[in-house]
Amino acid sequence: MAQPASPADDLITVRDLLRYGVSRFSAAKLTFGHGTTTALDEAAFMILEGLSLPIDDLAPWLEARLTRAEREKVIGLIDARVSTRKPAPYLLGRAYIQGIPFRVDERVIIPRSYLGELMMTGGLEQDGLGPVPEPYAVARALDLCTGSGCLAILAAMAYPNATVDAVDLSRDALEVAKLNVADHGMQDRVFLLAGDLFGPVAGRRYDLIIANPPYVAKAEVDAFPAEYRAEPVMAHLGGADGFDIVRRILDEAGNHLTARGGILCEIGTGRDILEAEYDLPFLWLDSEESEGEVFWLSARDLGQRV
Repeated sequence: MAQPASPADDLITVRDLLRYGVSRFSAAKLTFGHGTTTALDEAAFMILEGLSLPIDDLAPWLEARLTRAEREKVIGLIDARVSTRKPAPYLLGRAYIQGIPFRVDERVIIPRSYLGELMMTGGLEQDGLGPVPEPYAVARALDLCTGSGCLAILAAMAYPNATVDAVDLSRDALEVAKLNVADHGMQDRVFLLAGDLFGPVAGRRYDLIIANPPYVAKAEVDAFPAEYRAEPVMAHLGGADGFDIVRRILDEAGNHLTARGGILCEIGTGRDILEAEYDLPFLWLDSEESEGEVFWLSARDLGQRV
């Protein structure tokens, strides 16, 4: 009896596989948002990363003919994306911020913070603010809710003289962060600490605090599609309105800043909630894909207690 035909029999080139992936993803009505926003971008990322090709441009490879093993690998990844609805970075074990790779698995939220862009591209120079603070002036930085460690590592790259403490409540997440710190050779500059927010750094002050805490409201988490449910709930859930942890950070940050320091925090789309609740001069920063989802406050703004 003849064996059923395999898609690998007919899908020969990268262009063939790209079309196949887009068709499968669109028919399955997948949800995106873990580094890509469309079926086309998702298929392109999975093909390039799956074949160990540079992820910045698919065009040079479109007419490349692939070996059968390569075709079967990519088809298997596409099939897994549809059948499991896991985000592509989990299936591939890698995510990127500003073109910089980081290991990921189900122990950590998939990196996609706007803070990476703002630190690495000069996006902090908005509204006359200038660098926040001047890069070479940062001696100590703190990354709260570090997850995979990606923002702590990017902070070490953006602030060459800084040592960075990176805190997370999840010991599983810190195991992944440890791998990323080693991959980027940052063991002497990025220090991973287990604990609840400022608990592990009592008495320490920093020139810069960065935070991408959980900030999703419970009702939104309960309604998550499968792709977002694949991530650790604790990395998303910020309480009834999403801001339980953000409030704690705001209430305590001033005690951990130097006189010239400040905090850079991502909070999603709840700007109105914070502005109504806090009489603080929030400076809202925009990235390429966000408006008013990241704020800056200086130690002076927070009424720092020395």
